[in-house]
Amino acid sequence: MKAVTYSSTGSSDVLHYGEREESHAGPGEVRVRIRVSGVNPTDWKARRGSGDDQLPRPQVPNQDGAGTVDEVGDGVTGFAVGDRVWVWDAAYQRPDGTAQEFAVLPARQVVPLPDGASFDVGASLGIPALTAHRALTVHEGGPSELSPGALSGRTVLVAGGAGAVGHAAIQLAVWADATVIATVSSHEKAELARAAGAHHVVNYRDGDTAQAIGALAPRGVDILVEVNATANAELDARIAAPNASIAIYADSPGEPAVTIPVRPSMGKNLRFQFVLTYTTTAESKDAAVRAVSAAVADGALPVGAEHGLPLTRFPLSETAAAHDAVEDGIVGKVLIDVE
Repeated sequence: MKAVTYSSTGSSDVLHYGEREESHAGPGEVRVRIRVSGVNPTDWKARRGSGDDQLPRPQVPNQDGAGTVDEVGDGVTGFAVGDRVWVWDAAYQRPDGTAQEFAVLPARQVVPLPDGASFDVGASLGIPALTAHRALTVHEGGPSELSPGALSGRTVLVAGGAGAVGHAAIQLAVWADATVIATVSSHEKAELARAAGAHHVVNYRDGDTAQAIGALAPRGVDILVEVNATANAELDARIAAPNASIAIYADSPGEPAVTIPVRPSMGKNLRFQFVLTYTTTAESKDAAVRAVSAAVADGALPVGAEHGLPLTRFPLSETAAAHDAVEDGIVGKVLIDVE
């Protein structure tokens, strides 16, 4: 079968497109014919590693994807050959990412995809949507699993509303009936955040951001989904409501330290919650998968430029270029057409 692999970490030049021996579903596993593979920043970061390190075995990159069930292993129920599915964490501590024609995964990491949802939607879930769900559910007084009405009466701020996680956070928060404010850095990104469903958009390059957010949320923001705490921790503490949560899911390259304003944060009893979807508890991950699946079934997580997430496509043979596009900060979602 056709696959992309790398045997040592480094630049995208280490990615090799060619033939790989097919693997088959064992007990408790499902083999998926991948139609579309999604690329996330975590994929190029894992591939780049810390230098030119040799791997114990070839690695297929990419965590997210969508396709159809091709084989069902012993002991697996609920799946049949031909079922449409999406997958998550395919390459985490495993060699079987989604940049290949067939991927074998534990059945738990394979999720039904409704007929009304495209493979593009399925390949855009995984890392972004599960991260967004966790960020939206760490508030002490909030729900552990989103559903319609779960965030009614809450105000959510999504920093970087035009990114993949930001896009998913806006959509999930709107689906859960929150009032959503997004911050962006340009007029073009503001239009994307609005298309995703944000009720209010603030361009942080225009004027006083704290004042603008304060005018929209006079009592403060309850839940903050933060992409750049290094730059925004002071702002977050100013605009947060008492007992708010600030979920930090990314770091700034070259600036790993975060300076938290202690006294203002203490005064409001703020919670700074760091989020990495790979290492959340099984209970939290299962809740996220259930909620994201329900949101997809409700049509709440569409993708494409008209929905605030432009798609850029590459064939499987150009996976290196797809990784480079994400590393270079392309706006929207990068997808790889495997077939």
